[in-house]
Amino acid sequence: MTKFLKKIIAIESSAGILLLLSAVFALIFQNLSFLSGIYNWFLHLHITIGFGSVKLDEPLHFWVNDALMAIFFFLIGLELKREMVEGQLKHFSQVFLPSFAAVGGVLFPAIIFAAINWGDPEAIRGWAIPTATDIAFAVGVLALLGRRVPSSLKIFVLTLAIMDDLCAIIIIALFYSSTLNLTFLALAALVVALLIIINRLGVSTQIPYVILSLILWVFVLNSGIHATIAGVVAGFTIPLYTKNGSMLKDMEHALATSVNFLILPLFAFVNAGVNLHGLNANYLLGSVPVGIFLGLFLGKQIGIFLFSYLAVKLKFAYLPEHSNWKQLYAIAIICGIGFTMSLFVDNLAYGQHSMELYHGTDKLAILFGSFVSGIVGYFVAKAVGNNKDGSPKNLIKK
Repeated sequence: MTKFLKKIIAIESSAGILLLLSAVFALIFQNLSFLSGIYNWFLHLHITIGFGSVKLDEPLHFWVNDALMAIFFFLIGLELKREMVEGQLKHFSQVFLPSFAAVGGVLFPAIIFAAINWGDPEAIRGWAIPTATDIAFAVGVLALLGRRVPSSLKIFVLTLAIMDDLCAIIIIALFYSSTLNLTFLALAALVVALLIIINRLGVSTQIPYVILSLILWVFVLNSGIHATIAGVVAGFTIPLYTKNGSMLKDMEHALATSVNFLILPLFAFVNAGVNLHGLNANYLLGSVPVGIFLGLFLGKQIGIFLFSYLAVKLKFAYLPEHSNWKQLYAIAIICGIGFTMSLFVDNLAYGQHSMELYHGTDKLAILFGSFVSGIVGYFVAKAVGNNKDGSPKNLIKK
């Protein structure tokens, strides 16, 4: 495995631990009476950004979910472009298997959730919640497994997670946008055109890109499309190479630490605080939490494994090097860790009505489904994986 991939896995695994701690602290703060007041004050703390009559005055949870997460999606845009130009997504043979598996990992959780919640127009809005994979947690579990998982499967997971993010971006843009404001949409398109023009002109300083990206975010925020989409689009307009080096990689490296160790943990802390008081079996076994849990734990593993199996058996792709079907199945289970992106889609689907409608069980199902997928996937991978020295166990056949 290259030093670059090792660095990514080290960062993502550390971020996964911090994300878990953030979620645990959110639950503690929300459910201890002497801390819940502080927690809710923090969530609704108003922050004003702007000058004169041009300003935004919104509570903290807005700035985290709509502004800071746009930076996260900007980083995803940078990663996708880099991978498509010179990385794992450059060659069809390398990208087909994880891409096809990612499609299965989106379809089956959505089908399971929709089947359980069919006929309820409010509940069905959450069909995309269990379709996501949290790359930080998934890679964190792989890091714990060490050499029991071949590096080819780690690359498979990274590529699958990237394609999974791309699917999530498309879903958010198509299904979780409100009524479109054509004026702001046209202004956003104009800014994108300007970003492309300065890219083609070879502008090699970051400031114009940053300023135009901020303006793009404001226009997209008011256009009816979710504001985070601005981050992805802006990320794709950043030049990979300029006369001064790689602007894209410089931005990627500059943002990675802040996103993984500040923005995502803050997002988890703001969104994972579910009030557990008054919960009962009727709430926990409702169609929405059951659909989310089964979508993450069963839908993900079935979809990813089945589509991988079909791709290999139909000779469209090959198993990752030095891996076997049992190891791939374990990886498919681990990909049921939805967490961050699932919480994000949950906010888009149910918004502030989550507690009223489902008493927070939708978010609990995300946490529980992700936890079970991680634990079960870890032990299955440990049981069927390579020995600690990296050599395959003789009892396993492809």
